[in-house]
Amino acid sequence: MRLERRKAAELSDIRPQLLDVYAEIYADRLAGDFHSVERFDERLGWNTEVPGFAAVVGYLDDRPVGYAYGCTLQMGTRWWSGLRTPVPDGATAEDGTRTFALSELMVVDKVRGTGAAKAIHDELLAGRREQRVTLLVEHDHPGVRSLYEAWGYEWFGDVQPFDDSPLYDAMVMSLVPEAVP
Repeated sequence: MRLERRKAAELSDIRPQLLDVYAEIYADRLAGDFHSVERFDERLGWNTEVPGFAAVVGYLDDRPVGYAYGCTLQMGTRWWSGLRTPVPDGATAEDGTRTFALSELMVVDKVRGTGAAKAIHDELLAGRREQRVTLLVEHDHPGVRSLYEAWGYEWFGDVQPFDDSPLYDAMVMSLVPEAVP
């Protein structure tokens, strides 16, 4: 698998292919508003407008088979607004340098179980300057949560980021040894 880093301005030529990957992975859920391709494309667009945006795309035979993207959480971010779990004071304070939010990580069935997701994940986080990374895992997917825990993530709290979204487990992993989630 070939990995390619992309900045926001470098997504336009492959955006339709990224939407196709999303549609393949979420084929059984596309009828719901939250998981529709249109809503996903909207969320992708929001992310590309935030400072610190980065993406990594994995290719096999010049076809995207997976990708991950995210951005640096800014002061006043809505990322934590749906948090339903009490957390220590300051745990959700963002200043535009503290936390990288991994918004999506997905791979098609063809490469699942091959280490492709971990390779894409690690490439996306390589060289990040933030203290920590956060991601959301659907609460109803404990196997995915276990995978992230094996990678070093810890449960942070329950969050529902949108009124029509599923309940998620917010997870956090330190990117530097002395950082505290």
